[in-house]
Amino acid sequence: MAAAAGPLGWAHGPVHRTTPPPPVNRLFRSVLGLFAAPRLNVREDYAKVRRFQQHVAALSGPRYRPLYRQTAAEVGTHRVPVRVFQPKEKRRDEVLLFFHGGGWVTGDIESYTPACATMADLTGCVVASVDYRLAPEHPFPAGLEDCFHVARMVLEDPQRAGIDSAANVVLVGDSAGGNLAAAVSLMLRERGHRGASRQILLYPVTHWDHDPATSPFASVRHHGEDYRLTSTEVQDYFDLYVPDHQERRSPLIAPLMAPDLSGQPKTLLITAELDLLCDEGEAYGQALAEAGNEVRVYRVDGALHGFIALPRFSRSLREAYEVINAFLDEDSPVDEQPVGEQHGRAGHPGHPGLQDAP
Repeated sequence: MAAAAGPLGWAHGPVHRTTPPPPVNRLFRSVLGLFAAPRLNVREDYAKVRRFQQHVAALSGPRYRPLYRQTAAEVGTHRVPVRVFQPKEKRRDEVLLFFHGGGWVTGDIESYTPACATMADLTGCVVASVDYRLAPEHPFPAGLEDCFHVARMVLEDPQRAGIDSAANVVLVGDSAGGNLAAAVSLMLRERGHRGASRQILLYPVTHWDHDPATSPFASVRHHGEDYRLTSTEVQDYFDLYVPDHQERRSPLIAPLMAPDLSGQPKTLLITAELDLLCDEGEAYGQALAEAGNEVRVYRVDGALHGFIALPRFSRSLREAYEVINAFLDEDSPVDEQPVGEQHGRAGHPGHPGLQDAP
């Protein structure tokens, strides 16, 4: 297979896969179905979903030490809360500026406190979680503008935020938050601001079409019904975030639609094998590489959407953090790599379970 135009390492299979999904036994499929079955209609009962998430986070949050300090960023006429998490053992100078998932509608710094505390501890980095405004009360582009302005302020005046250098700022997001991180990087370039040197996109939303009948991605059809996140739910989130269907093709909503992806940060893009967003995430990694950016793509085998919020003993979570730590440890450019056919846990310097694509 010919090499991509830009360096693309840790790649796991072609972007547009034609192979059938791996077999899943009936018992496991039944368990997954319990997660996929909506107990509440997000479109009608998103406020109840938010309260439930906060309740679960309050029950599961660790209590063994002070976890964070609260601050806020001034953005125009309002303040954007930012929660700063300190690791148990600080091993790196990087600060991970984190945008949470939740379909742009649910999730907040409360419900993501356990996940952010885990992120700080397992990376040894300070994590700053941004509590951006949510739809439908604040539809696109309100939440994105919050994320952009916080990132811009941190990158332009890192000392004010207690960061030694802007080079230490890493944009991170999961799901809708990965979408926001990618869009923020595009906005920083388009508006002439300093961009982040690196970004970590976890199973991000990168395309606008999640209808199994029309989506260009096989994973929407293979994994959009019986697994944790369904295609119907993604479409409902889009209806609340961007009511205007024509607007959804904007690169700030669907980064994969961007006509120019040059000048983007060095990127680690992690997908989940059993996630309807898997193919579009890997397609975005391919597009970034073809635009000349340095990219790492890694698929966690057997993982479901949202695994970053799982308990610390979860195999998927720990595997992902091994990859993240290897990426953060890199400090030199990597030679151009072709797209490979390997899957999770292969071998790489600094991470015994990774290899560059052959």
